[in-house]
Amino acid sequence: MGGPSAEHEVSLSSGRGCADALRVAGYRVVEIALGRDESASLPARLAEARPDVVFNALHGRMGEDGRVQGLLEWLGYRYTHSGVLSSALAMDKTRAKQVYRESGLPVVDSVIAPRDEVRARHVLPPPYVVKPNDEGSSVGVYIVHQGDAPPALSDEMPAQVMVESYAPGRELTVSVMGDRALAVTEIVTDGWYDYAAKYSAGGSRHVVPAQIPDEITAACLDYALRAHRALGCAGLSRTDFRWDEARGPAGLVLLETNTQPGMTPTSLSPEQAAHVGISFPELCRWIVEDALCRD
Repeated sequence: MGGPSAEHEVSLSSGRGCADALRVAGYRVVEIALGRDESASLPARLAEARPDVVFNALHGRMGEDGRVQGLLEWLGYRYTHSGVLSSALAMDKTRAKQVYRESGLPVVDSVIAPRDEVRARHVLPPPYVVKPNDEGSSVGVYIVHQGDAPPALSDEMPAQVMVESYAPGRELTVSVMGDRALAVTEIVTDGWYDYAAKYSAGGSRHVVPAQIPDEITAACLDYALRAHRALGCAGLSRTDFRWDEARGPAGLVLLETNTQPGMTPTSLSPEQAAHVGISFPELCRWIVEDALCRD
């Protein structure tokens, strides 16, 4: 947990919560909290711990982009959640969209453009969203509305960024646990679902099950499971949607799939598991046993 990404603090919160839950479930747990510049120490710390399985609670770059997964495979450790290729695909928003399209899943148009060009002109007609191509937790996201000037992107943004047509509507999400889509949650906020809304107490309200038509619920569950399979995910994933109810079923679009869903006290996947009768310790136990049982 921890690590070098912009989601360092979220990862620490996820990791501590999962460690506590795993102890309740009966496991012996060694916590490896990586500082922002301590990634190189991970092999030695794993060798000292000698784990039967590594519970990956890292988020963002290194943790869910295939890099730590590749390291763990090279070192010969079993680990939770998705593998190298599926992690890298899901983290690369452009390539994930290509996979979704090839699987018949609905997505909005997007382009990759130089940061300086996006600052200078509208590369897509407003409204649109600008975001890093490989970050999570709404880190570095700009929304450009009709009539706005081109966004004044921070110098901390990557040199190449994703520009994506804005998808209006209600925010929905579905967790997938192996071969089972759990539930549909609607995320209700005063503004948009940014980093603070995701992780601050009271930053958002989660309605589970979402109060939406049965056909939209069925479509969300189906699309999330298909996205999980198309990307080759394992263990737990979570897929996010927008639904423009004025357009009916045609207004449902898939935004992205998270291969390392948050496991903090305000996180969505533990809430959905609880909704279907799976406690947090039971969810963490399942994640570990799923990793141990893979070939």
